[in-house]
Amino acid sequence: MTEKWIPALARYAQRLHATAGARHHVASPLGAWLVLGLVAAAEPAGDDLAEALGMEPGPAAHLARALLDKPHPLVAAASAVWYAPGRADPEPLAGWSSALPAATEFGPLPDQAALDRWASERTFGLIDRFPIEITPQVVLLLASALATRLSWDVPFDVAPAPTLGGAWAGQLRQVLRTPPAGHTAFVAQSRHAGEVIVHVAPATDDESGAAVRVVSVAAAPDVPPDRVIAAAYEIGPDVGAATRTSLFDLPLGEGPLWTIREERAAMHSAEQVSAVLPCWSATSSHNLAAPQLGFSAAAGVLGQLLGIDPEFEAKQAAMARFGRYGFEAAAVTGFATLTSMPAERAVRFAELRFAHPYAVVAVTDQPGPWQGVPVFSAWVAEPEDEPEA
Repeated sequence: MTEKWIPALARYAQRLHATAGARHHVASPLGAWLVLGLVAAAEPAGDDLAEALGMEPGPAAHLARALLDKPHPLVAAASAVWYAPGRADPEPLAGWSSALPAATEFGPLPDQAALDRWASERTFGLIDRFPIEITPQVVLLLASALATRLSWDVPFDVAPAPTLGGAWAGQLRQVLRTPPAGHTAFVAQSRHAGEVIVHVAPATDDESGAAVRVVSVAAAPDVPPDRVIAAAYEIGPDVGAATRTSLFDLPLGEGPLWTIREERAAMHSAEQVSAVLPCWSATSSHNLAAPQLGFSAAAGVLGQLLGIDPEFEAKQAAMARFGRYGFEAAAVTGFATLTSMPAERAVRFAELRFAHPYAVVAVTDQPGPWQGVPVFSAWVAEPEDEPEA
């Protein structure tokens, strides 16, 4: 499953990041994919949704359930499905809700303040606003939240900004340099972006031994961003399998990605690689309405489930910070199906009072011969008080 799913997520990530272009941004393609995975649990999910997911809806729903029901020790994960009482028929939702991950919240639609609290509480306060505004048109709202706060196993050292070189050096005072041990840096050959440089900083959970690695990948300046994103998703899941390039196969001197020199030294390894990186942070908001991101297909699935022809809104709020001592990131993805509201007009409200004799009939409601059969009837002419007990 993993062998097929990771490349599918990589293709989805490439499409999502392409909508942001070359601007500075952070996103969680996984967060968006998980929301689609919740929709995949509905029947029938359809081929359009499978195209966006990169796999059949059934296995996608199973995978989303596995991820959400047992999150990684270093990554908080949450999901929810909320419906608007009176605007969404609960009967067709019942079957779908039973197929959702056990950890997925399911219930009536909260108000905006409650949604903001939900986002904040599930992201360690890193995101304090839910990305979608609740309006009377919202029928169904799906959400995912992912968050992590990591301390590097070994913190970075610092170096003067000129060490970084390039235009950024003039904008900074100091940069991060890999410590003598604990981080990994190398040159690799990628399918998507050609020759790239790679840095890996690990963070490990002492209790469980589980780890998260933050992998930085840079290519030549003229390589389009989506190709570099693809290279990062190619190398990041298994850095040990990356096709590394020997320093002896590269020219000495200065290049856009490295400086290579050669000298005589008594060392166990003939290749010594370090890296310098800037600190960075980003806060982004993404509109996920582009057809290739799958939410239009998901709206069609849910519209069929509810018997409506919905519009939709899909957005993600994301943030990240990368520094000397650690990394933190969070994303909240919201997906709402919307229905149009009727135009305002004069409305009358009535309270009916049964204040004189009236008739009552009890009718069976069961398909087959008992459908619509009056079983009991009465004429009520002597009312009684409500019993005290």
